[in-house]
Amino acid sequence: MNLTHLRYMVEVERHGSISKAAAALYMGQPNLSKAIKELEKEFGVPIFRRSAKGVVPTEKGKEFLLHAKAILSQVEKMEQLSREDDSSLEFSLLLPRASYISHAFTVFLNEIGAVEKMNIKFKETNSMSAIDLVADCEYNLGIIRYPVNYEAFFLSAVEEKGLKAREVWTYDYVLLMSAKSPLARSVEIRASVLDNYIEILHGDNIVPNISETFLKKDAQLGSSRRHIFVYERGSQFDILSTVPSSYMWVSPLPREVLRRYGLVQKPCADLVRRNRDLLIYQSNYRLSQVEKLFIDTLDEVRKSIIV
Repeated sequence: MNLTHLRYMVEVERHGSISKAAAALYMGQPNLSKAIKELEKEFGVPIFRRSAKGVVPTEKGKEFLLHAKAILSQVEKMEQLSREDDSSLEFSLLLPRASYISHAFTVFLNEIGAVEKMNIKFKETNSMSAIDLVADCEYNLGIIRYPVNYEAFFLSAVEEKGLKAREVWTYDYVLLMSAKSPLARSVEIRASVLDNYIEILHGDNIVPNISETFLKKDAQLGSSRRHIFVYERGSQFDILSTVPSSYMWVSPLPREVLRRYGLVQKPCADLVRRNRDLLIYQSNYRLSQVEKLFIDTLDEVRKSIIV
């Protein structure tokens, strides 16, 4: 077994086709097919299952590919060490649209101070994409978010991809609104009054493979008759801060963010929407000192939030 063959296997899985993978690798299809057969013989079981539509990993093949990606990721990091000096900082994070995490990231950046060389990837995405990208070693860290009643589904997805998970925060969603909203002046907010307001929702947080009945039941919680779907946090804050008749369910925000946008957050007296955020990374991955600093900063920011 050699690293080149491992890269071949990962490329075949990515394309779902031996011919497409061969084209991407600038090699002949017969040579790639031969390499696959040799590796399968050495491994002792089929890695891919052939079909008229292409190839897909077998169950053992999925496990093999998880280890292959982890090995290639570690080799890449070792190669980076030879190209970079100690002043270079590497950091990559996938996260949900969560202002407390983004705020912690800005605090973290100020804490690390002047760094001569820096390569940082910071991307907001949904939980399933985060799981896939961390499993494929494209990002070192990810934070996924889900309602606690979906926990079995998400923990199963994390385990299936061979990832390690640790809790960041379990919290109840709060209602976020403009300080000029009538809701902001209410002593107590009940779910029934929300029908009179416009609900802001993220439009790309659909959870696949979960019972449609379950999704519909969950979607009815606190739903309004009027909705606006947004796809990034900048739009959500613009609408919330300038349209007093709008509101949004969010994870609790730091006071600095609320002041910046002129917003108020309040709990709903008769409707609790409990969520959990988990940090995920490769099971054999060792956190760097920089990553540990970010996690500590995130924990400090979380503890400072008051609802």
